[in-house]
Parts: sequence; structure tokens; C-alpha cells
Amino acid sequence: MMKTSHVVDTSPDTVFAVLADGWSYAGWVVGNSHIRDVDAGWPAVGTRIHHSAGAWPTQIEDTTTVLAVEPGRLLELEAHLWVLGTAKVRLTMSPVNGGAATEVTMEEEIVRGPAQLVPAFLQGVLFQPRNKESLARLGDLAVGREPSRPDAGKRR
Repeated sequence: MMKTSHVVDTSPDTVFAVLADGWSYAGWVVGNSHIRDVDAGWPAVGTRIHHSAGAWPTQIEDTTTVLAVEPGRLLELEAHLWVLGTAKVRLTMSPVNGGAATEVTMEEEIVRGPAQLVPAFLQGVLFQPRNKESLARLGDLAVGREPSRPDAGKRR
């Protein structure tokens, strides 16, 4: 299982608000380029985001499904990787600095398909930079939701 963490200068609830906005998914998940639809009730267990990955004109249509949710604390997803397989992605939010900041941890494990054959250390080499960037983007979107902050929207 690949594990990546990032500290965001806002509360866990604000970070979760970005995750709970299914239409923001392509804004923070590296590789996703377009949201086609978000099931009503997202992020309830079983609801899906219908998204496209890749660059036009070779985009691949796929879905991501909620497996577990605890608002402000956890979101677990099943992300389809087209013909490569399926990954289980767990995002946890832990308050730091008295709740003024959040440590967001992403754990990703390929659970089905040919990508499972790739050794774990190589999966880490391939996916770790993408996951690190995804968490940085998630953090930027969360901080940007606080318009009263003088540094809102500025990437560090």
C-alpha cells in the first residue's frame, strides 16, 4: 500500500468539503480531466463520480465509487483504472495545530487487474509523485474555500 501525507492550513471539515464536492474531483486528482456526472447524495456509500481521464481526444471514461465515509475524517474510494485494474484509495483527515490545520493522508492499493502484477516498490515510484501532487491540489482547493484568509488560494 502506498502512503502519502500532506499538511493543509485549514480544518478537516474544510478539506472534507472539497472531497464532498464531487464536481471538484478533476481539480485535485492528477490524471482526471473531466467530470461527466456525480450521483445524487455524493459522498454517501455506493455513490459514484463518472469521470474521464487523460487528454482529449484519447480520454477514457471511468467511475469512482464511495466505499466508506466519515465526514471530516475519512473517505474511502474504489477508483477504476480502466484496463489496468482497480485501486482502493483511503483519504484520512487528522487535525493538527489545535485543528487550525489538517494532515491529509492518502493510502492507495491496487486491488484488481494487471497493475497488481507491478511490484509494490515500483508502484510507489510510479504513483507517489502523482499522489503527492494530488494532495497538494486538494490542499490548495481547501485553503481557497476560506475567502477571508489573506493567503487564500496561494500555493506554498
